[in-house]
Amino acid sequence: MTSTSAPDKVAGVRPVKSAERTVDALELLSTRDEPLSLRDIAEALQIPRASAYALLTTLVGRGWLTLADGKYRLGVRSLLVGAAFVQTDDMVQRSRPVIDELSHRFNETVHLARLDHDSVVYLVTLQSMHSLSIVAQPGRRMPAWATGLGKSMLAEHAWEDVESLIPDVMPAYTEHTITDHEQLKKELSQTRERGYAIDDQETALGLRCLAVAVGREKPPVYAISCPVPIVRLSPERESEIIAALLEARQALTAGRAIHQTA
Repeated sequence: MTSTSAPDKVAGVRPVKSAERTVDALELLSTRDEPLSLRDIAEALQIPRASAYALLTTLVGRGWLTLADGKYRLGVRSLLVGAAFVQTDDMVQRSRPVIDELSHRFNETVHLARLDHDSVVYLVTLQSMHSLSIVAQPGRRMPAWATGLGKSMLAEHAWEDVESLIPDVMPAYTEHTITDHEQLKKELSQTRERGYAIDDQETALGLRCLAVAVGREKPPVYAISCPVPIVRLSPERESEIIAALLEARQALTAGRAIHQTA
């Protein structure tokens, strides 16, 4: 499954091919850590090189892409649009006091993310002040099926819908990553029963992440997580974090403020 698959026709309107190609190019570059050449992009989008060149030249001229040493990367206008989304998204605004409180209370990193197809996109991150802490910048994408954030949201979907989202082959990030569909199905069932998700060193060794889906959407498309290095995560502290995350979920679902601690 690719992250840039073309959407079906909506309400009888035929998609505009040039608009699809523009979005595909931007999405492709947003998922890569390194810049791409004209040949890379043309091959990935399966379009003629001349068409790709005309498209990319237009995007460079409008500031959506930059070109250096023959390779393309996202430009400043992509950042402006992303920042505008974060500034105007209702859940981002409503969750900020909750995230602030969780971060202050436990001095651990706290994330807010949104589900996007088979990935989660980080929207807000408050980083721990510990020297050993987790860094994930807003805009980062991670596989939903391997993260606590993603599993907390996928658990609220019908399994048939989950299978249509996740890839046939789920790559392993660590030796603990779930790569079997049946095992993931069981994990999501357990997540739904207990009310929170666990990433137990599935995306990074030495890291245990606890997460809950939040918001009024059914199924939910937002989640909050608290990743903690296992060297400082006792069973008692884990229980405290879980209780606080469940309270945060209730607060954001009900639309009220979380209880402030001294």
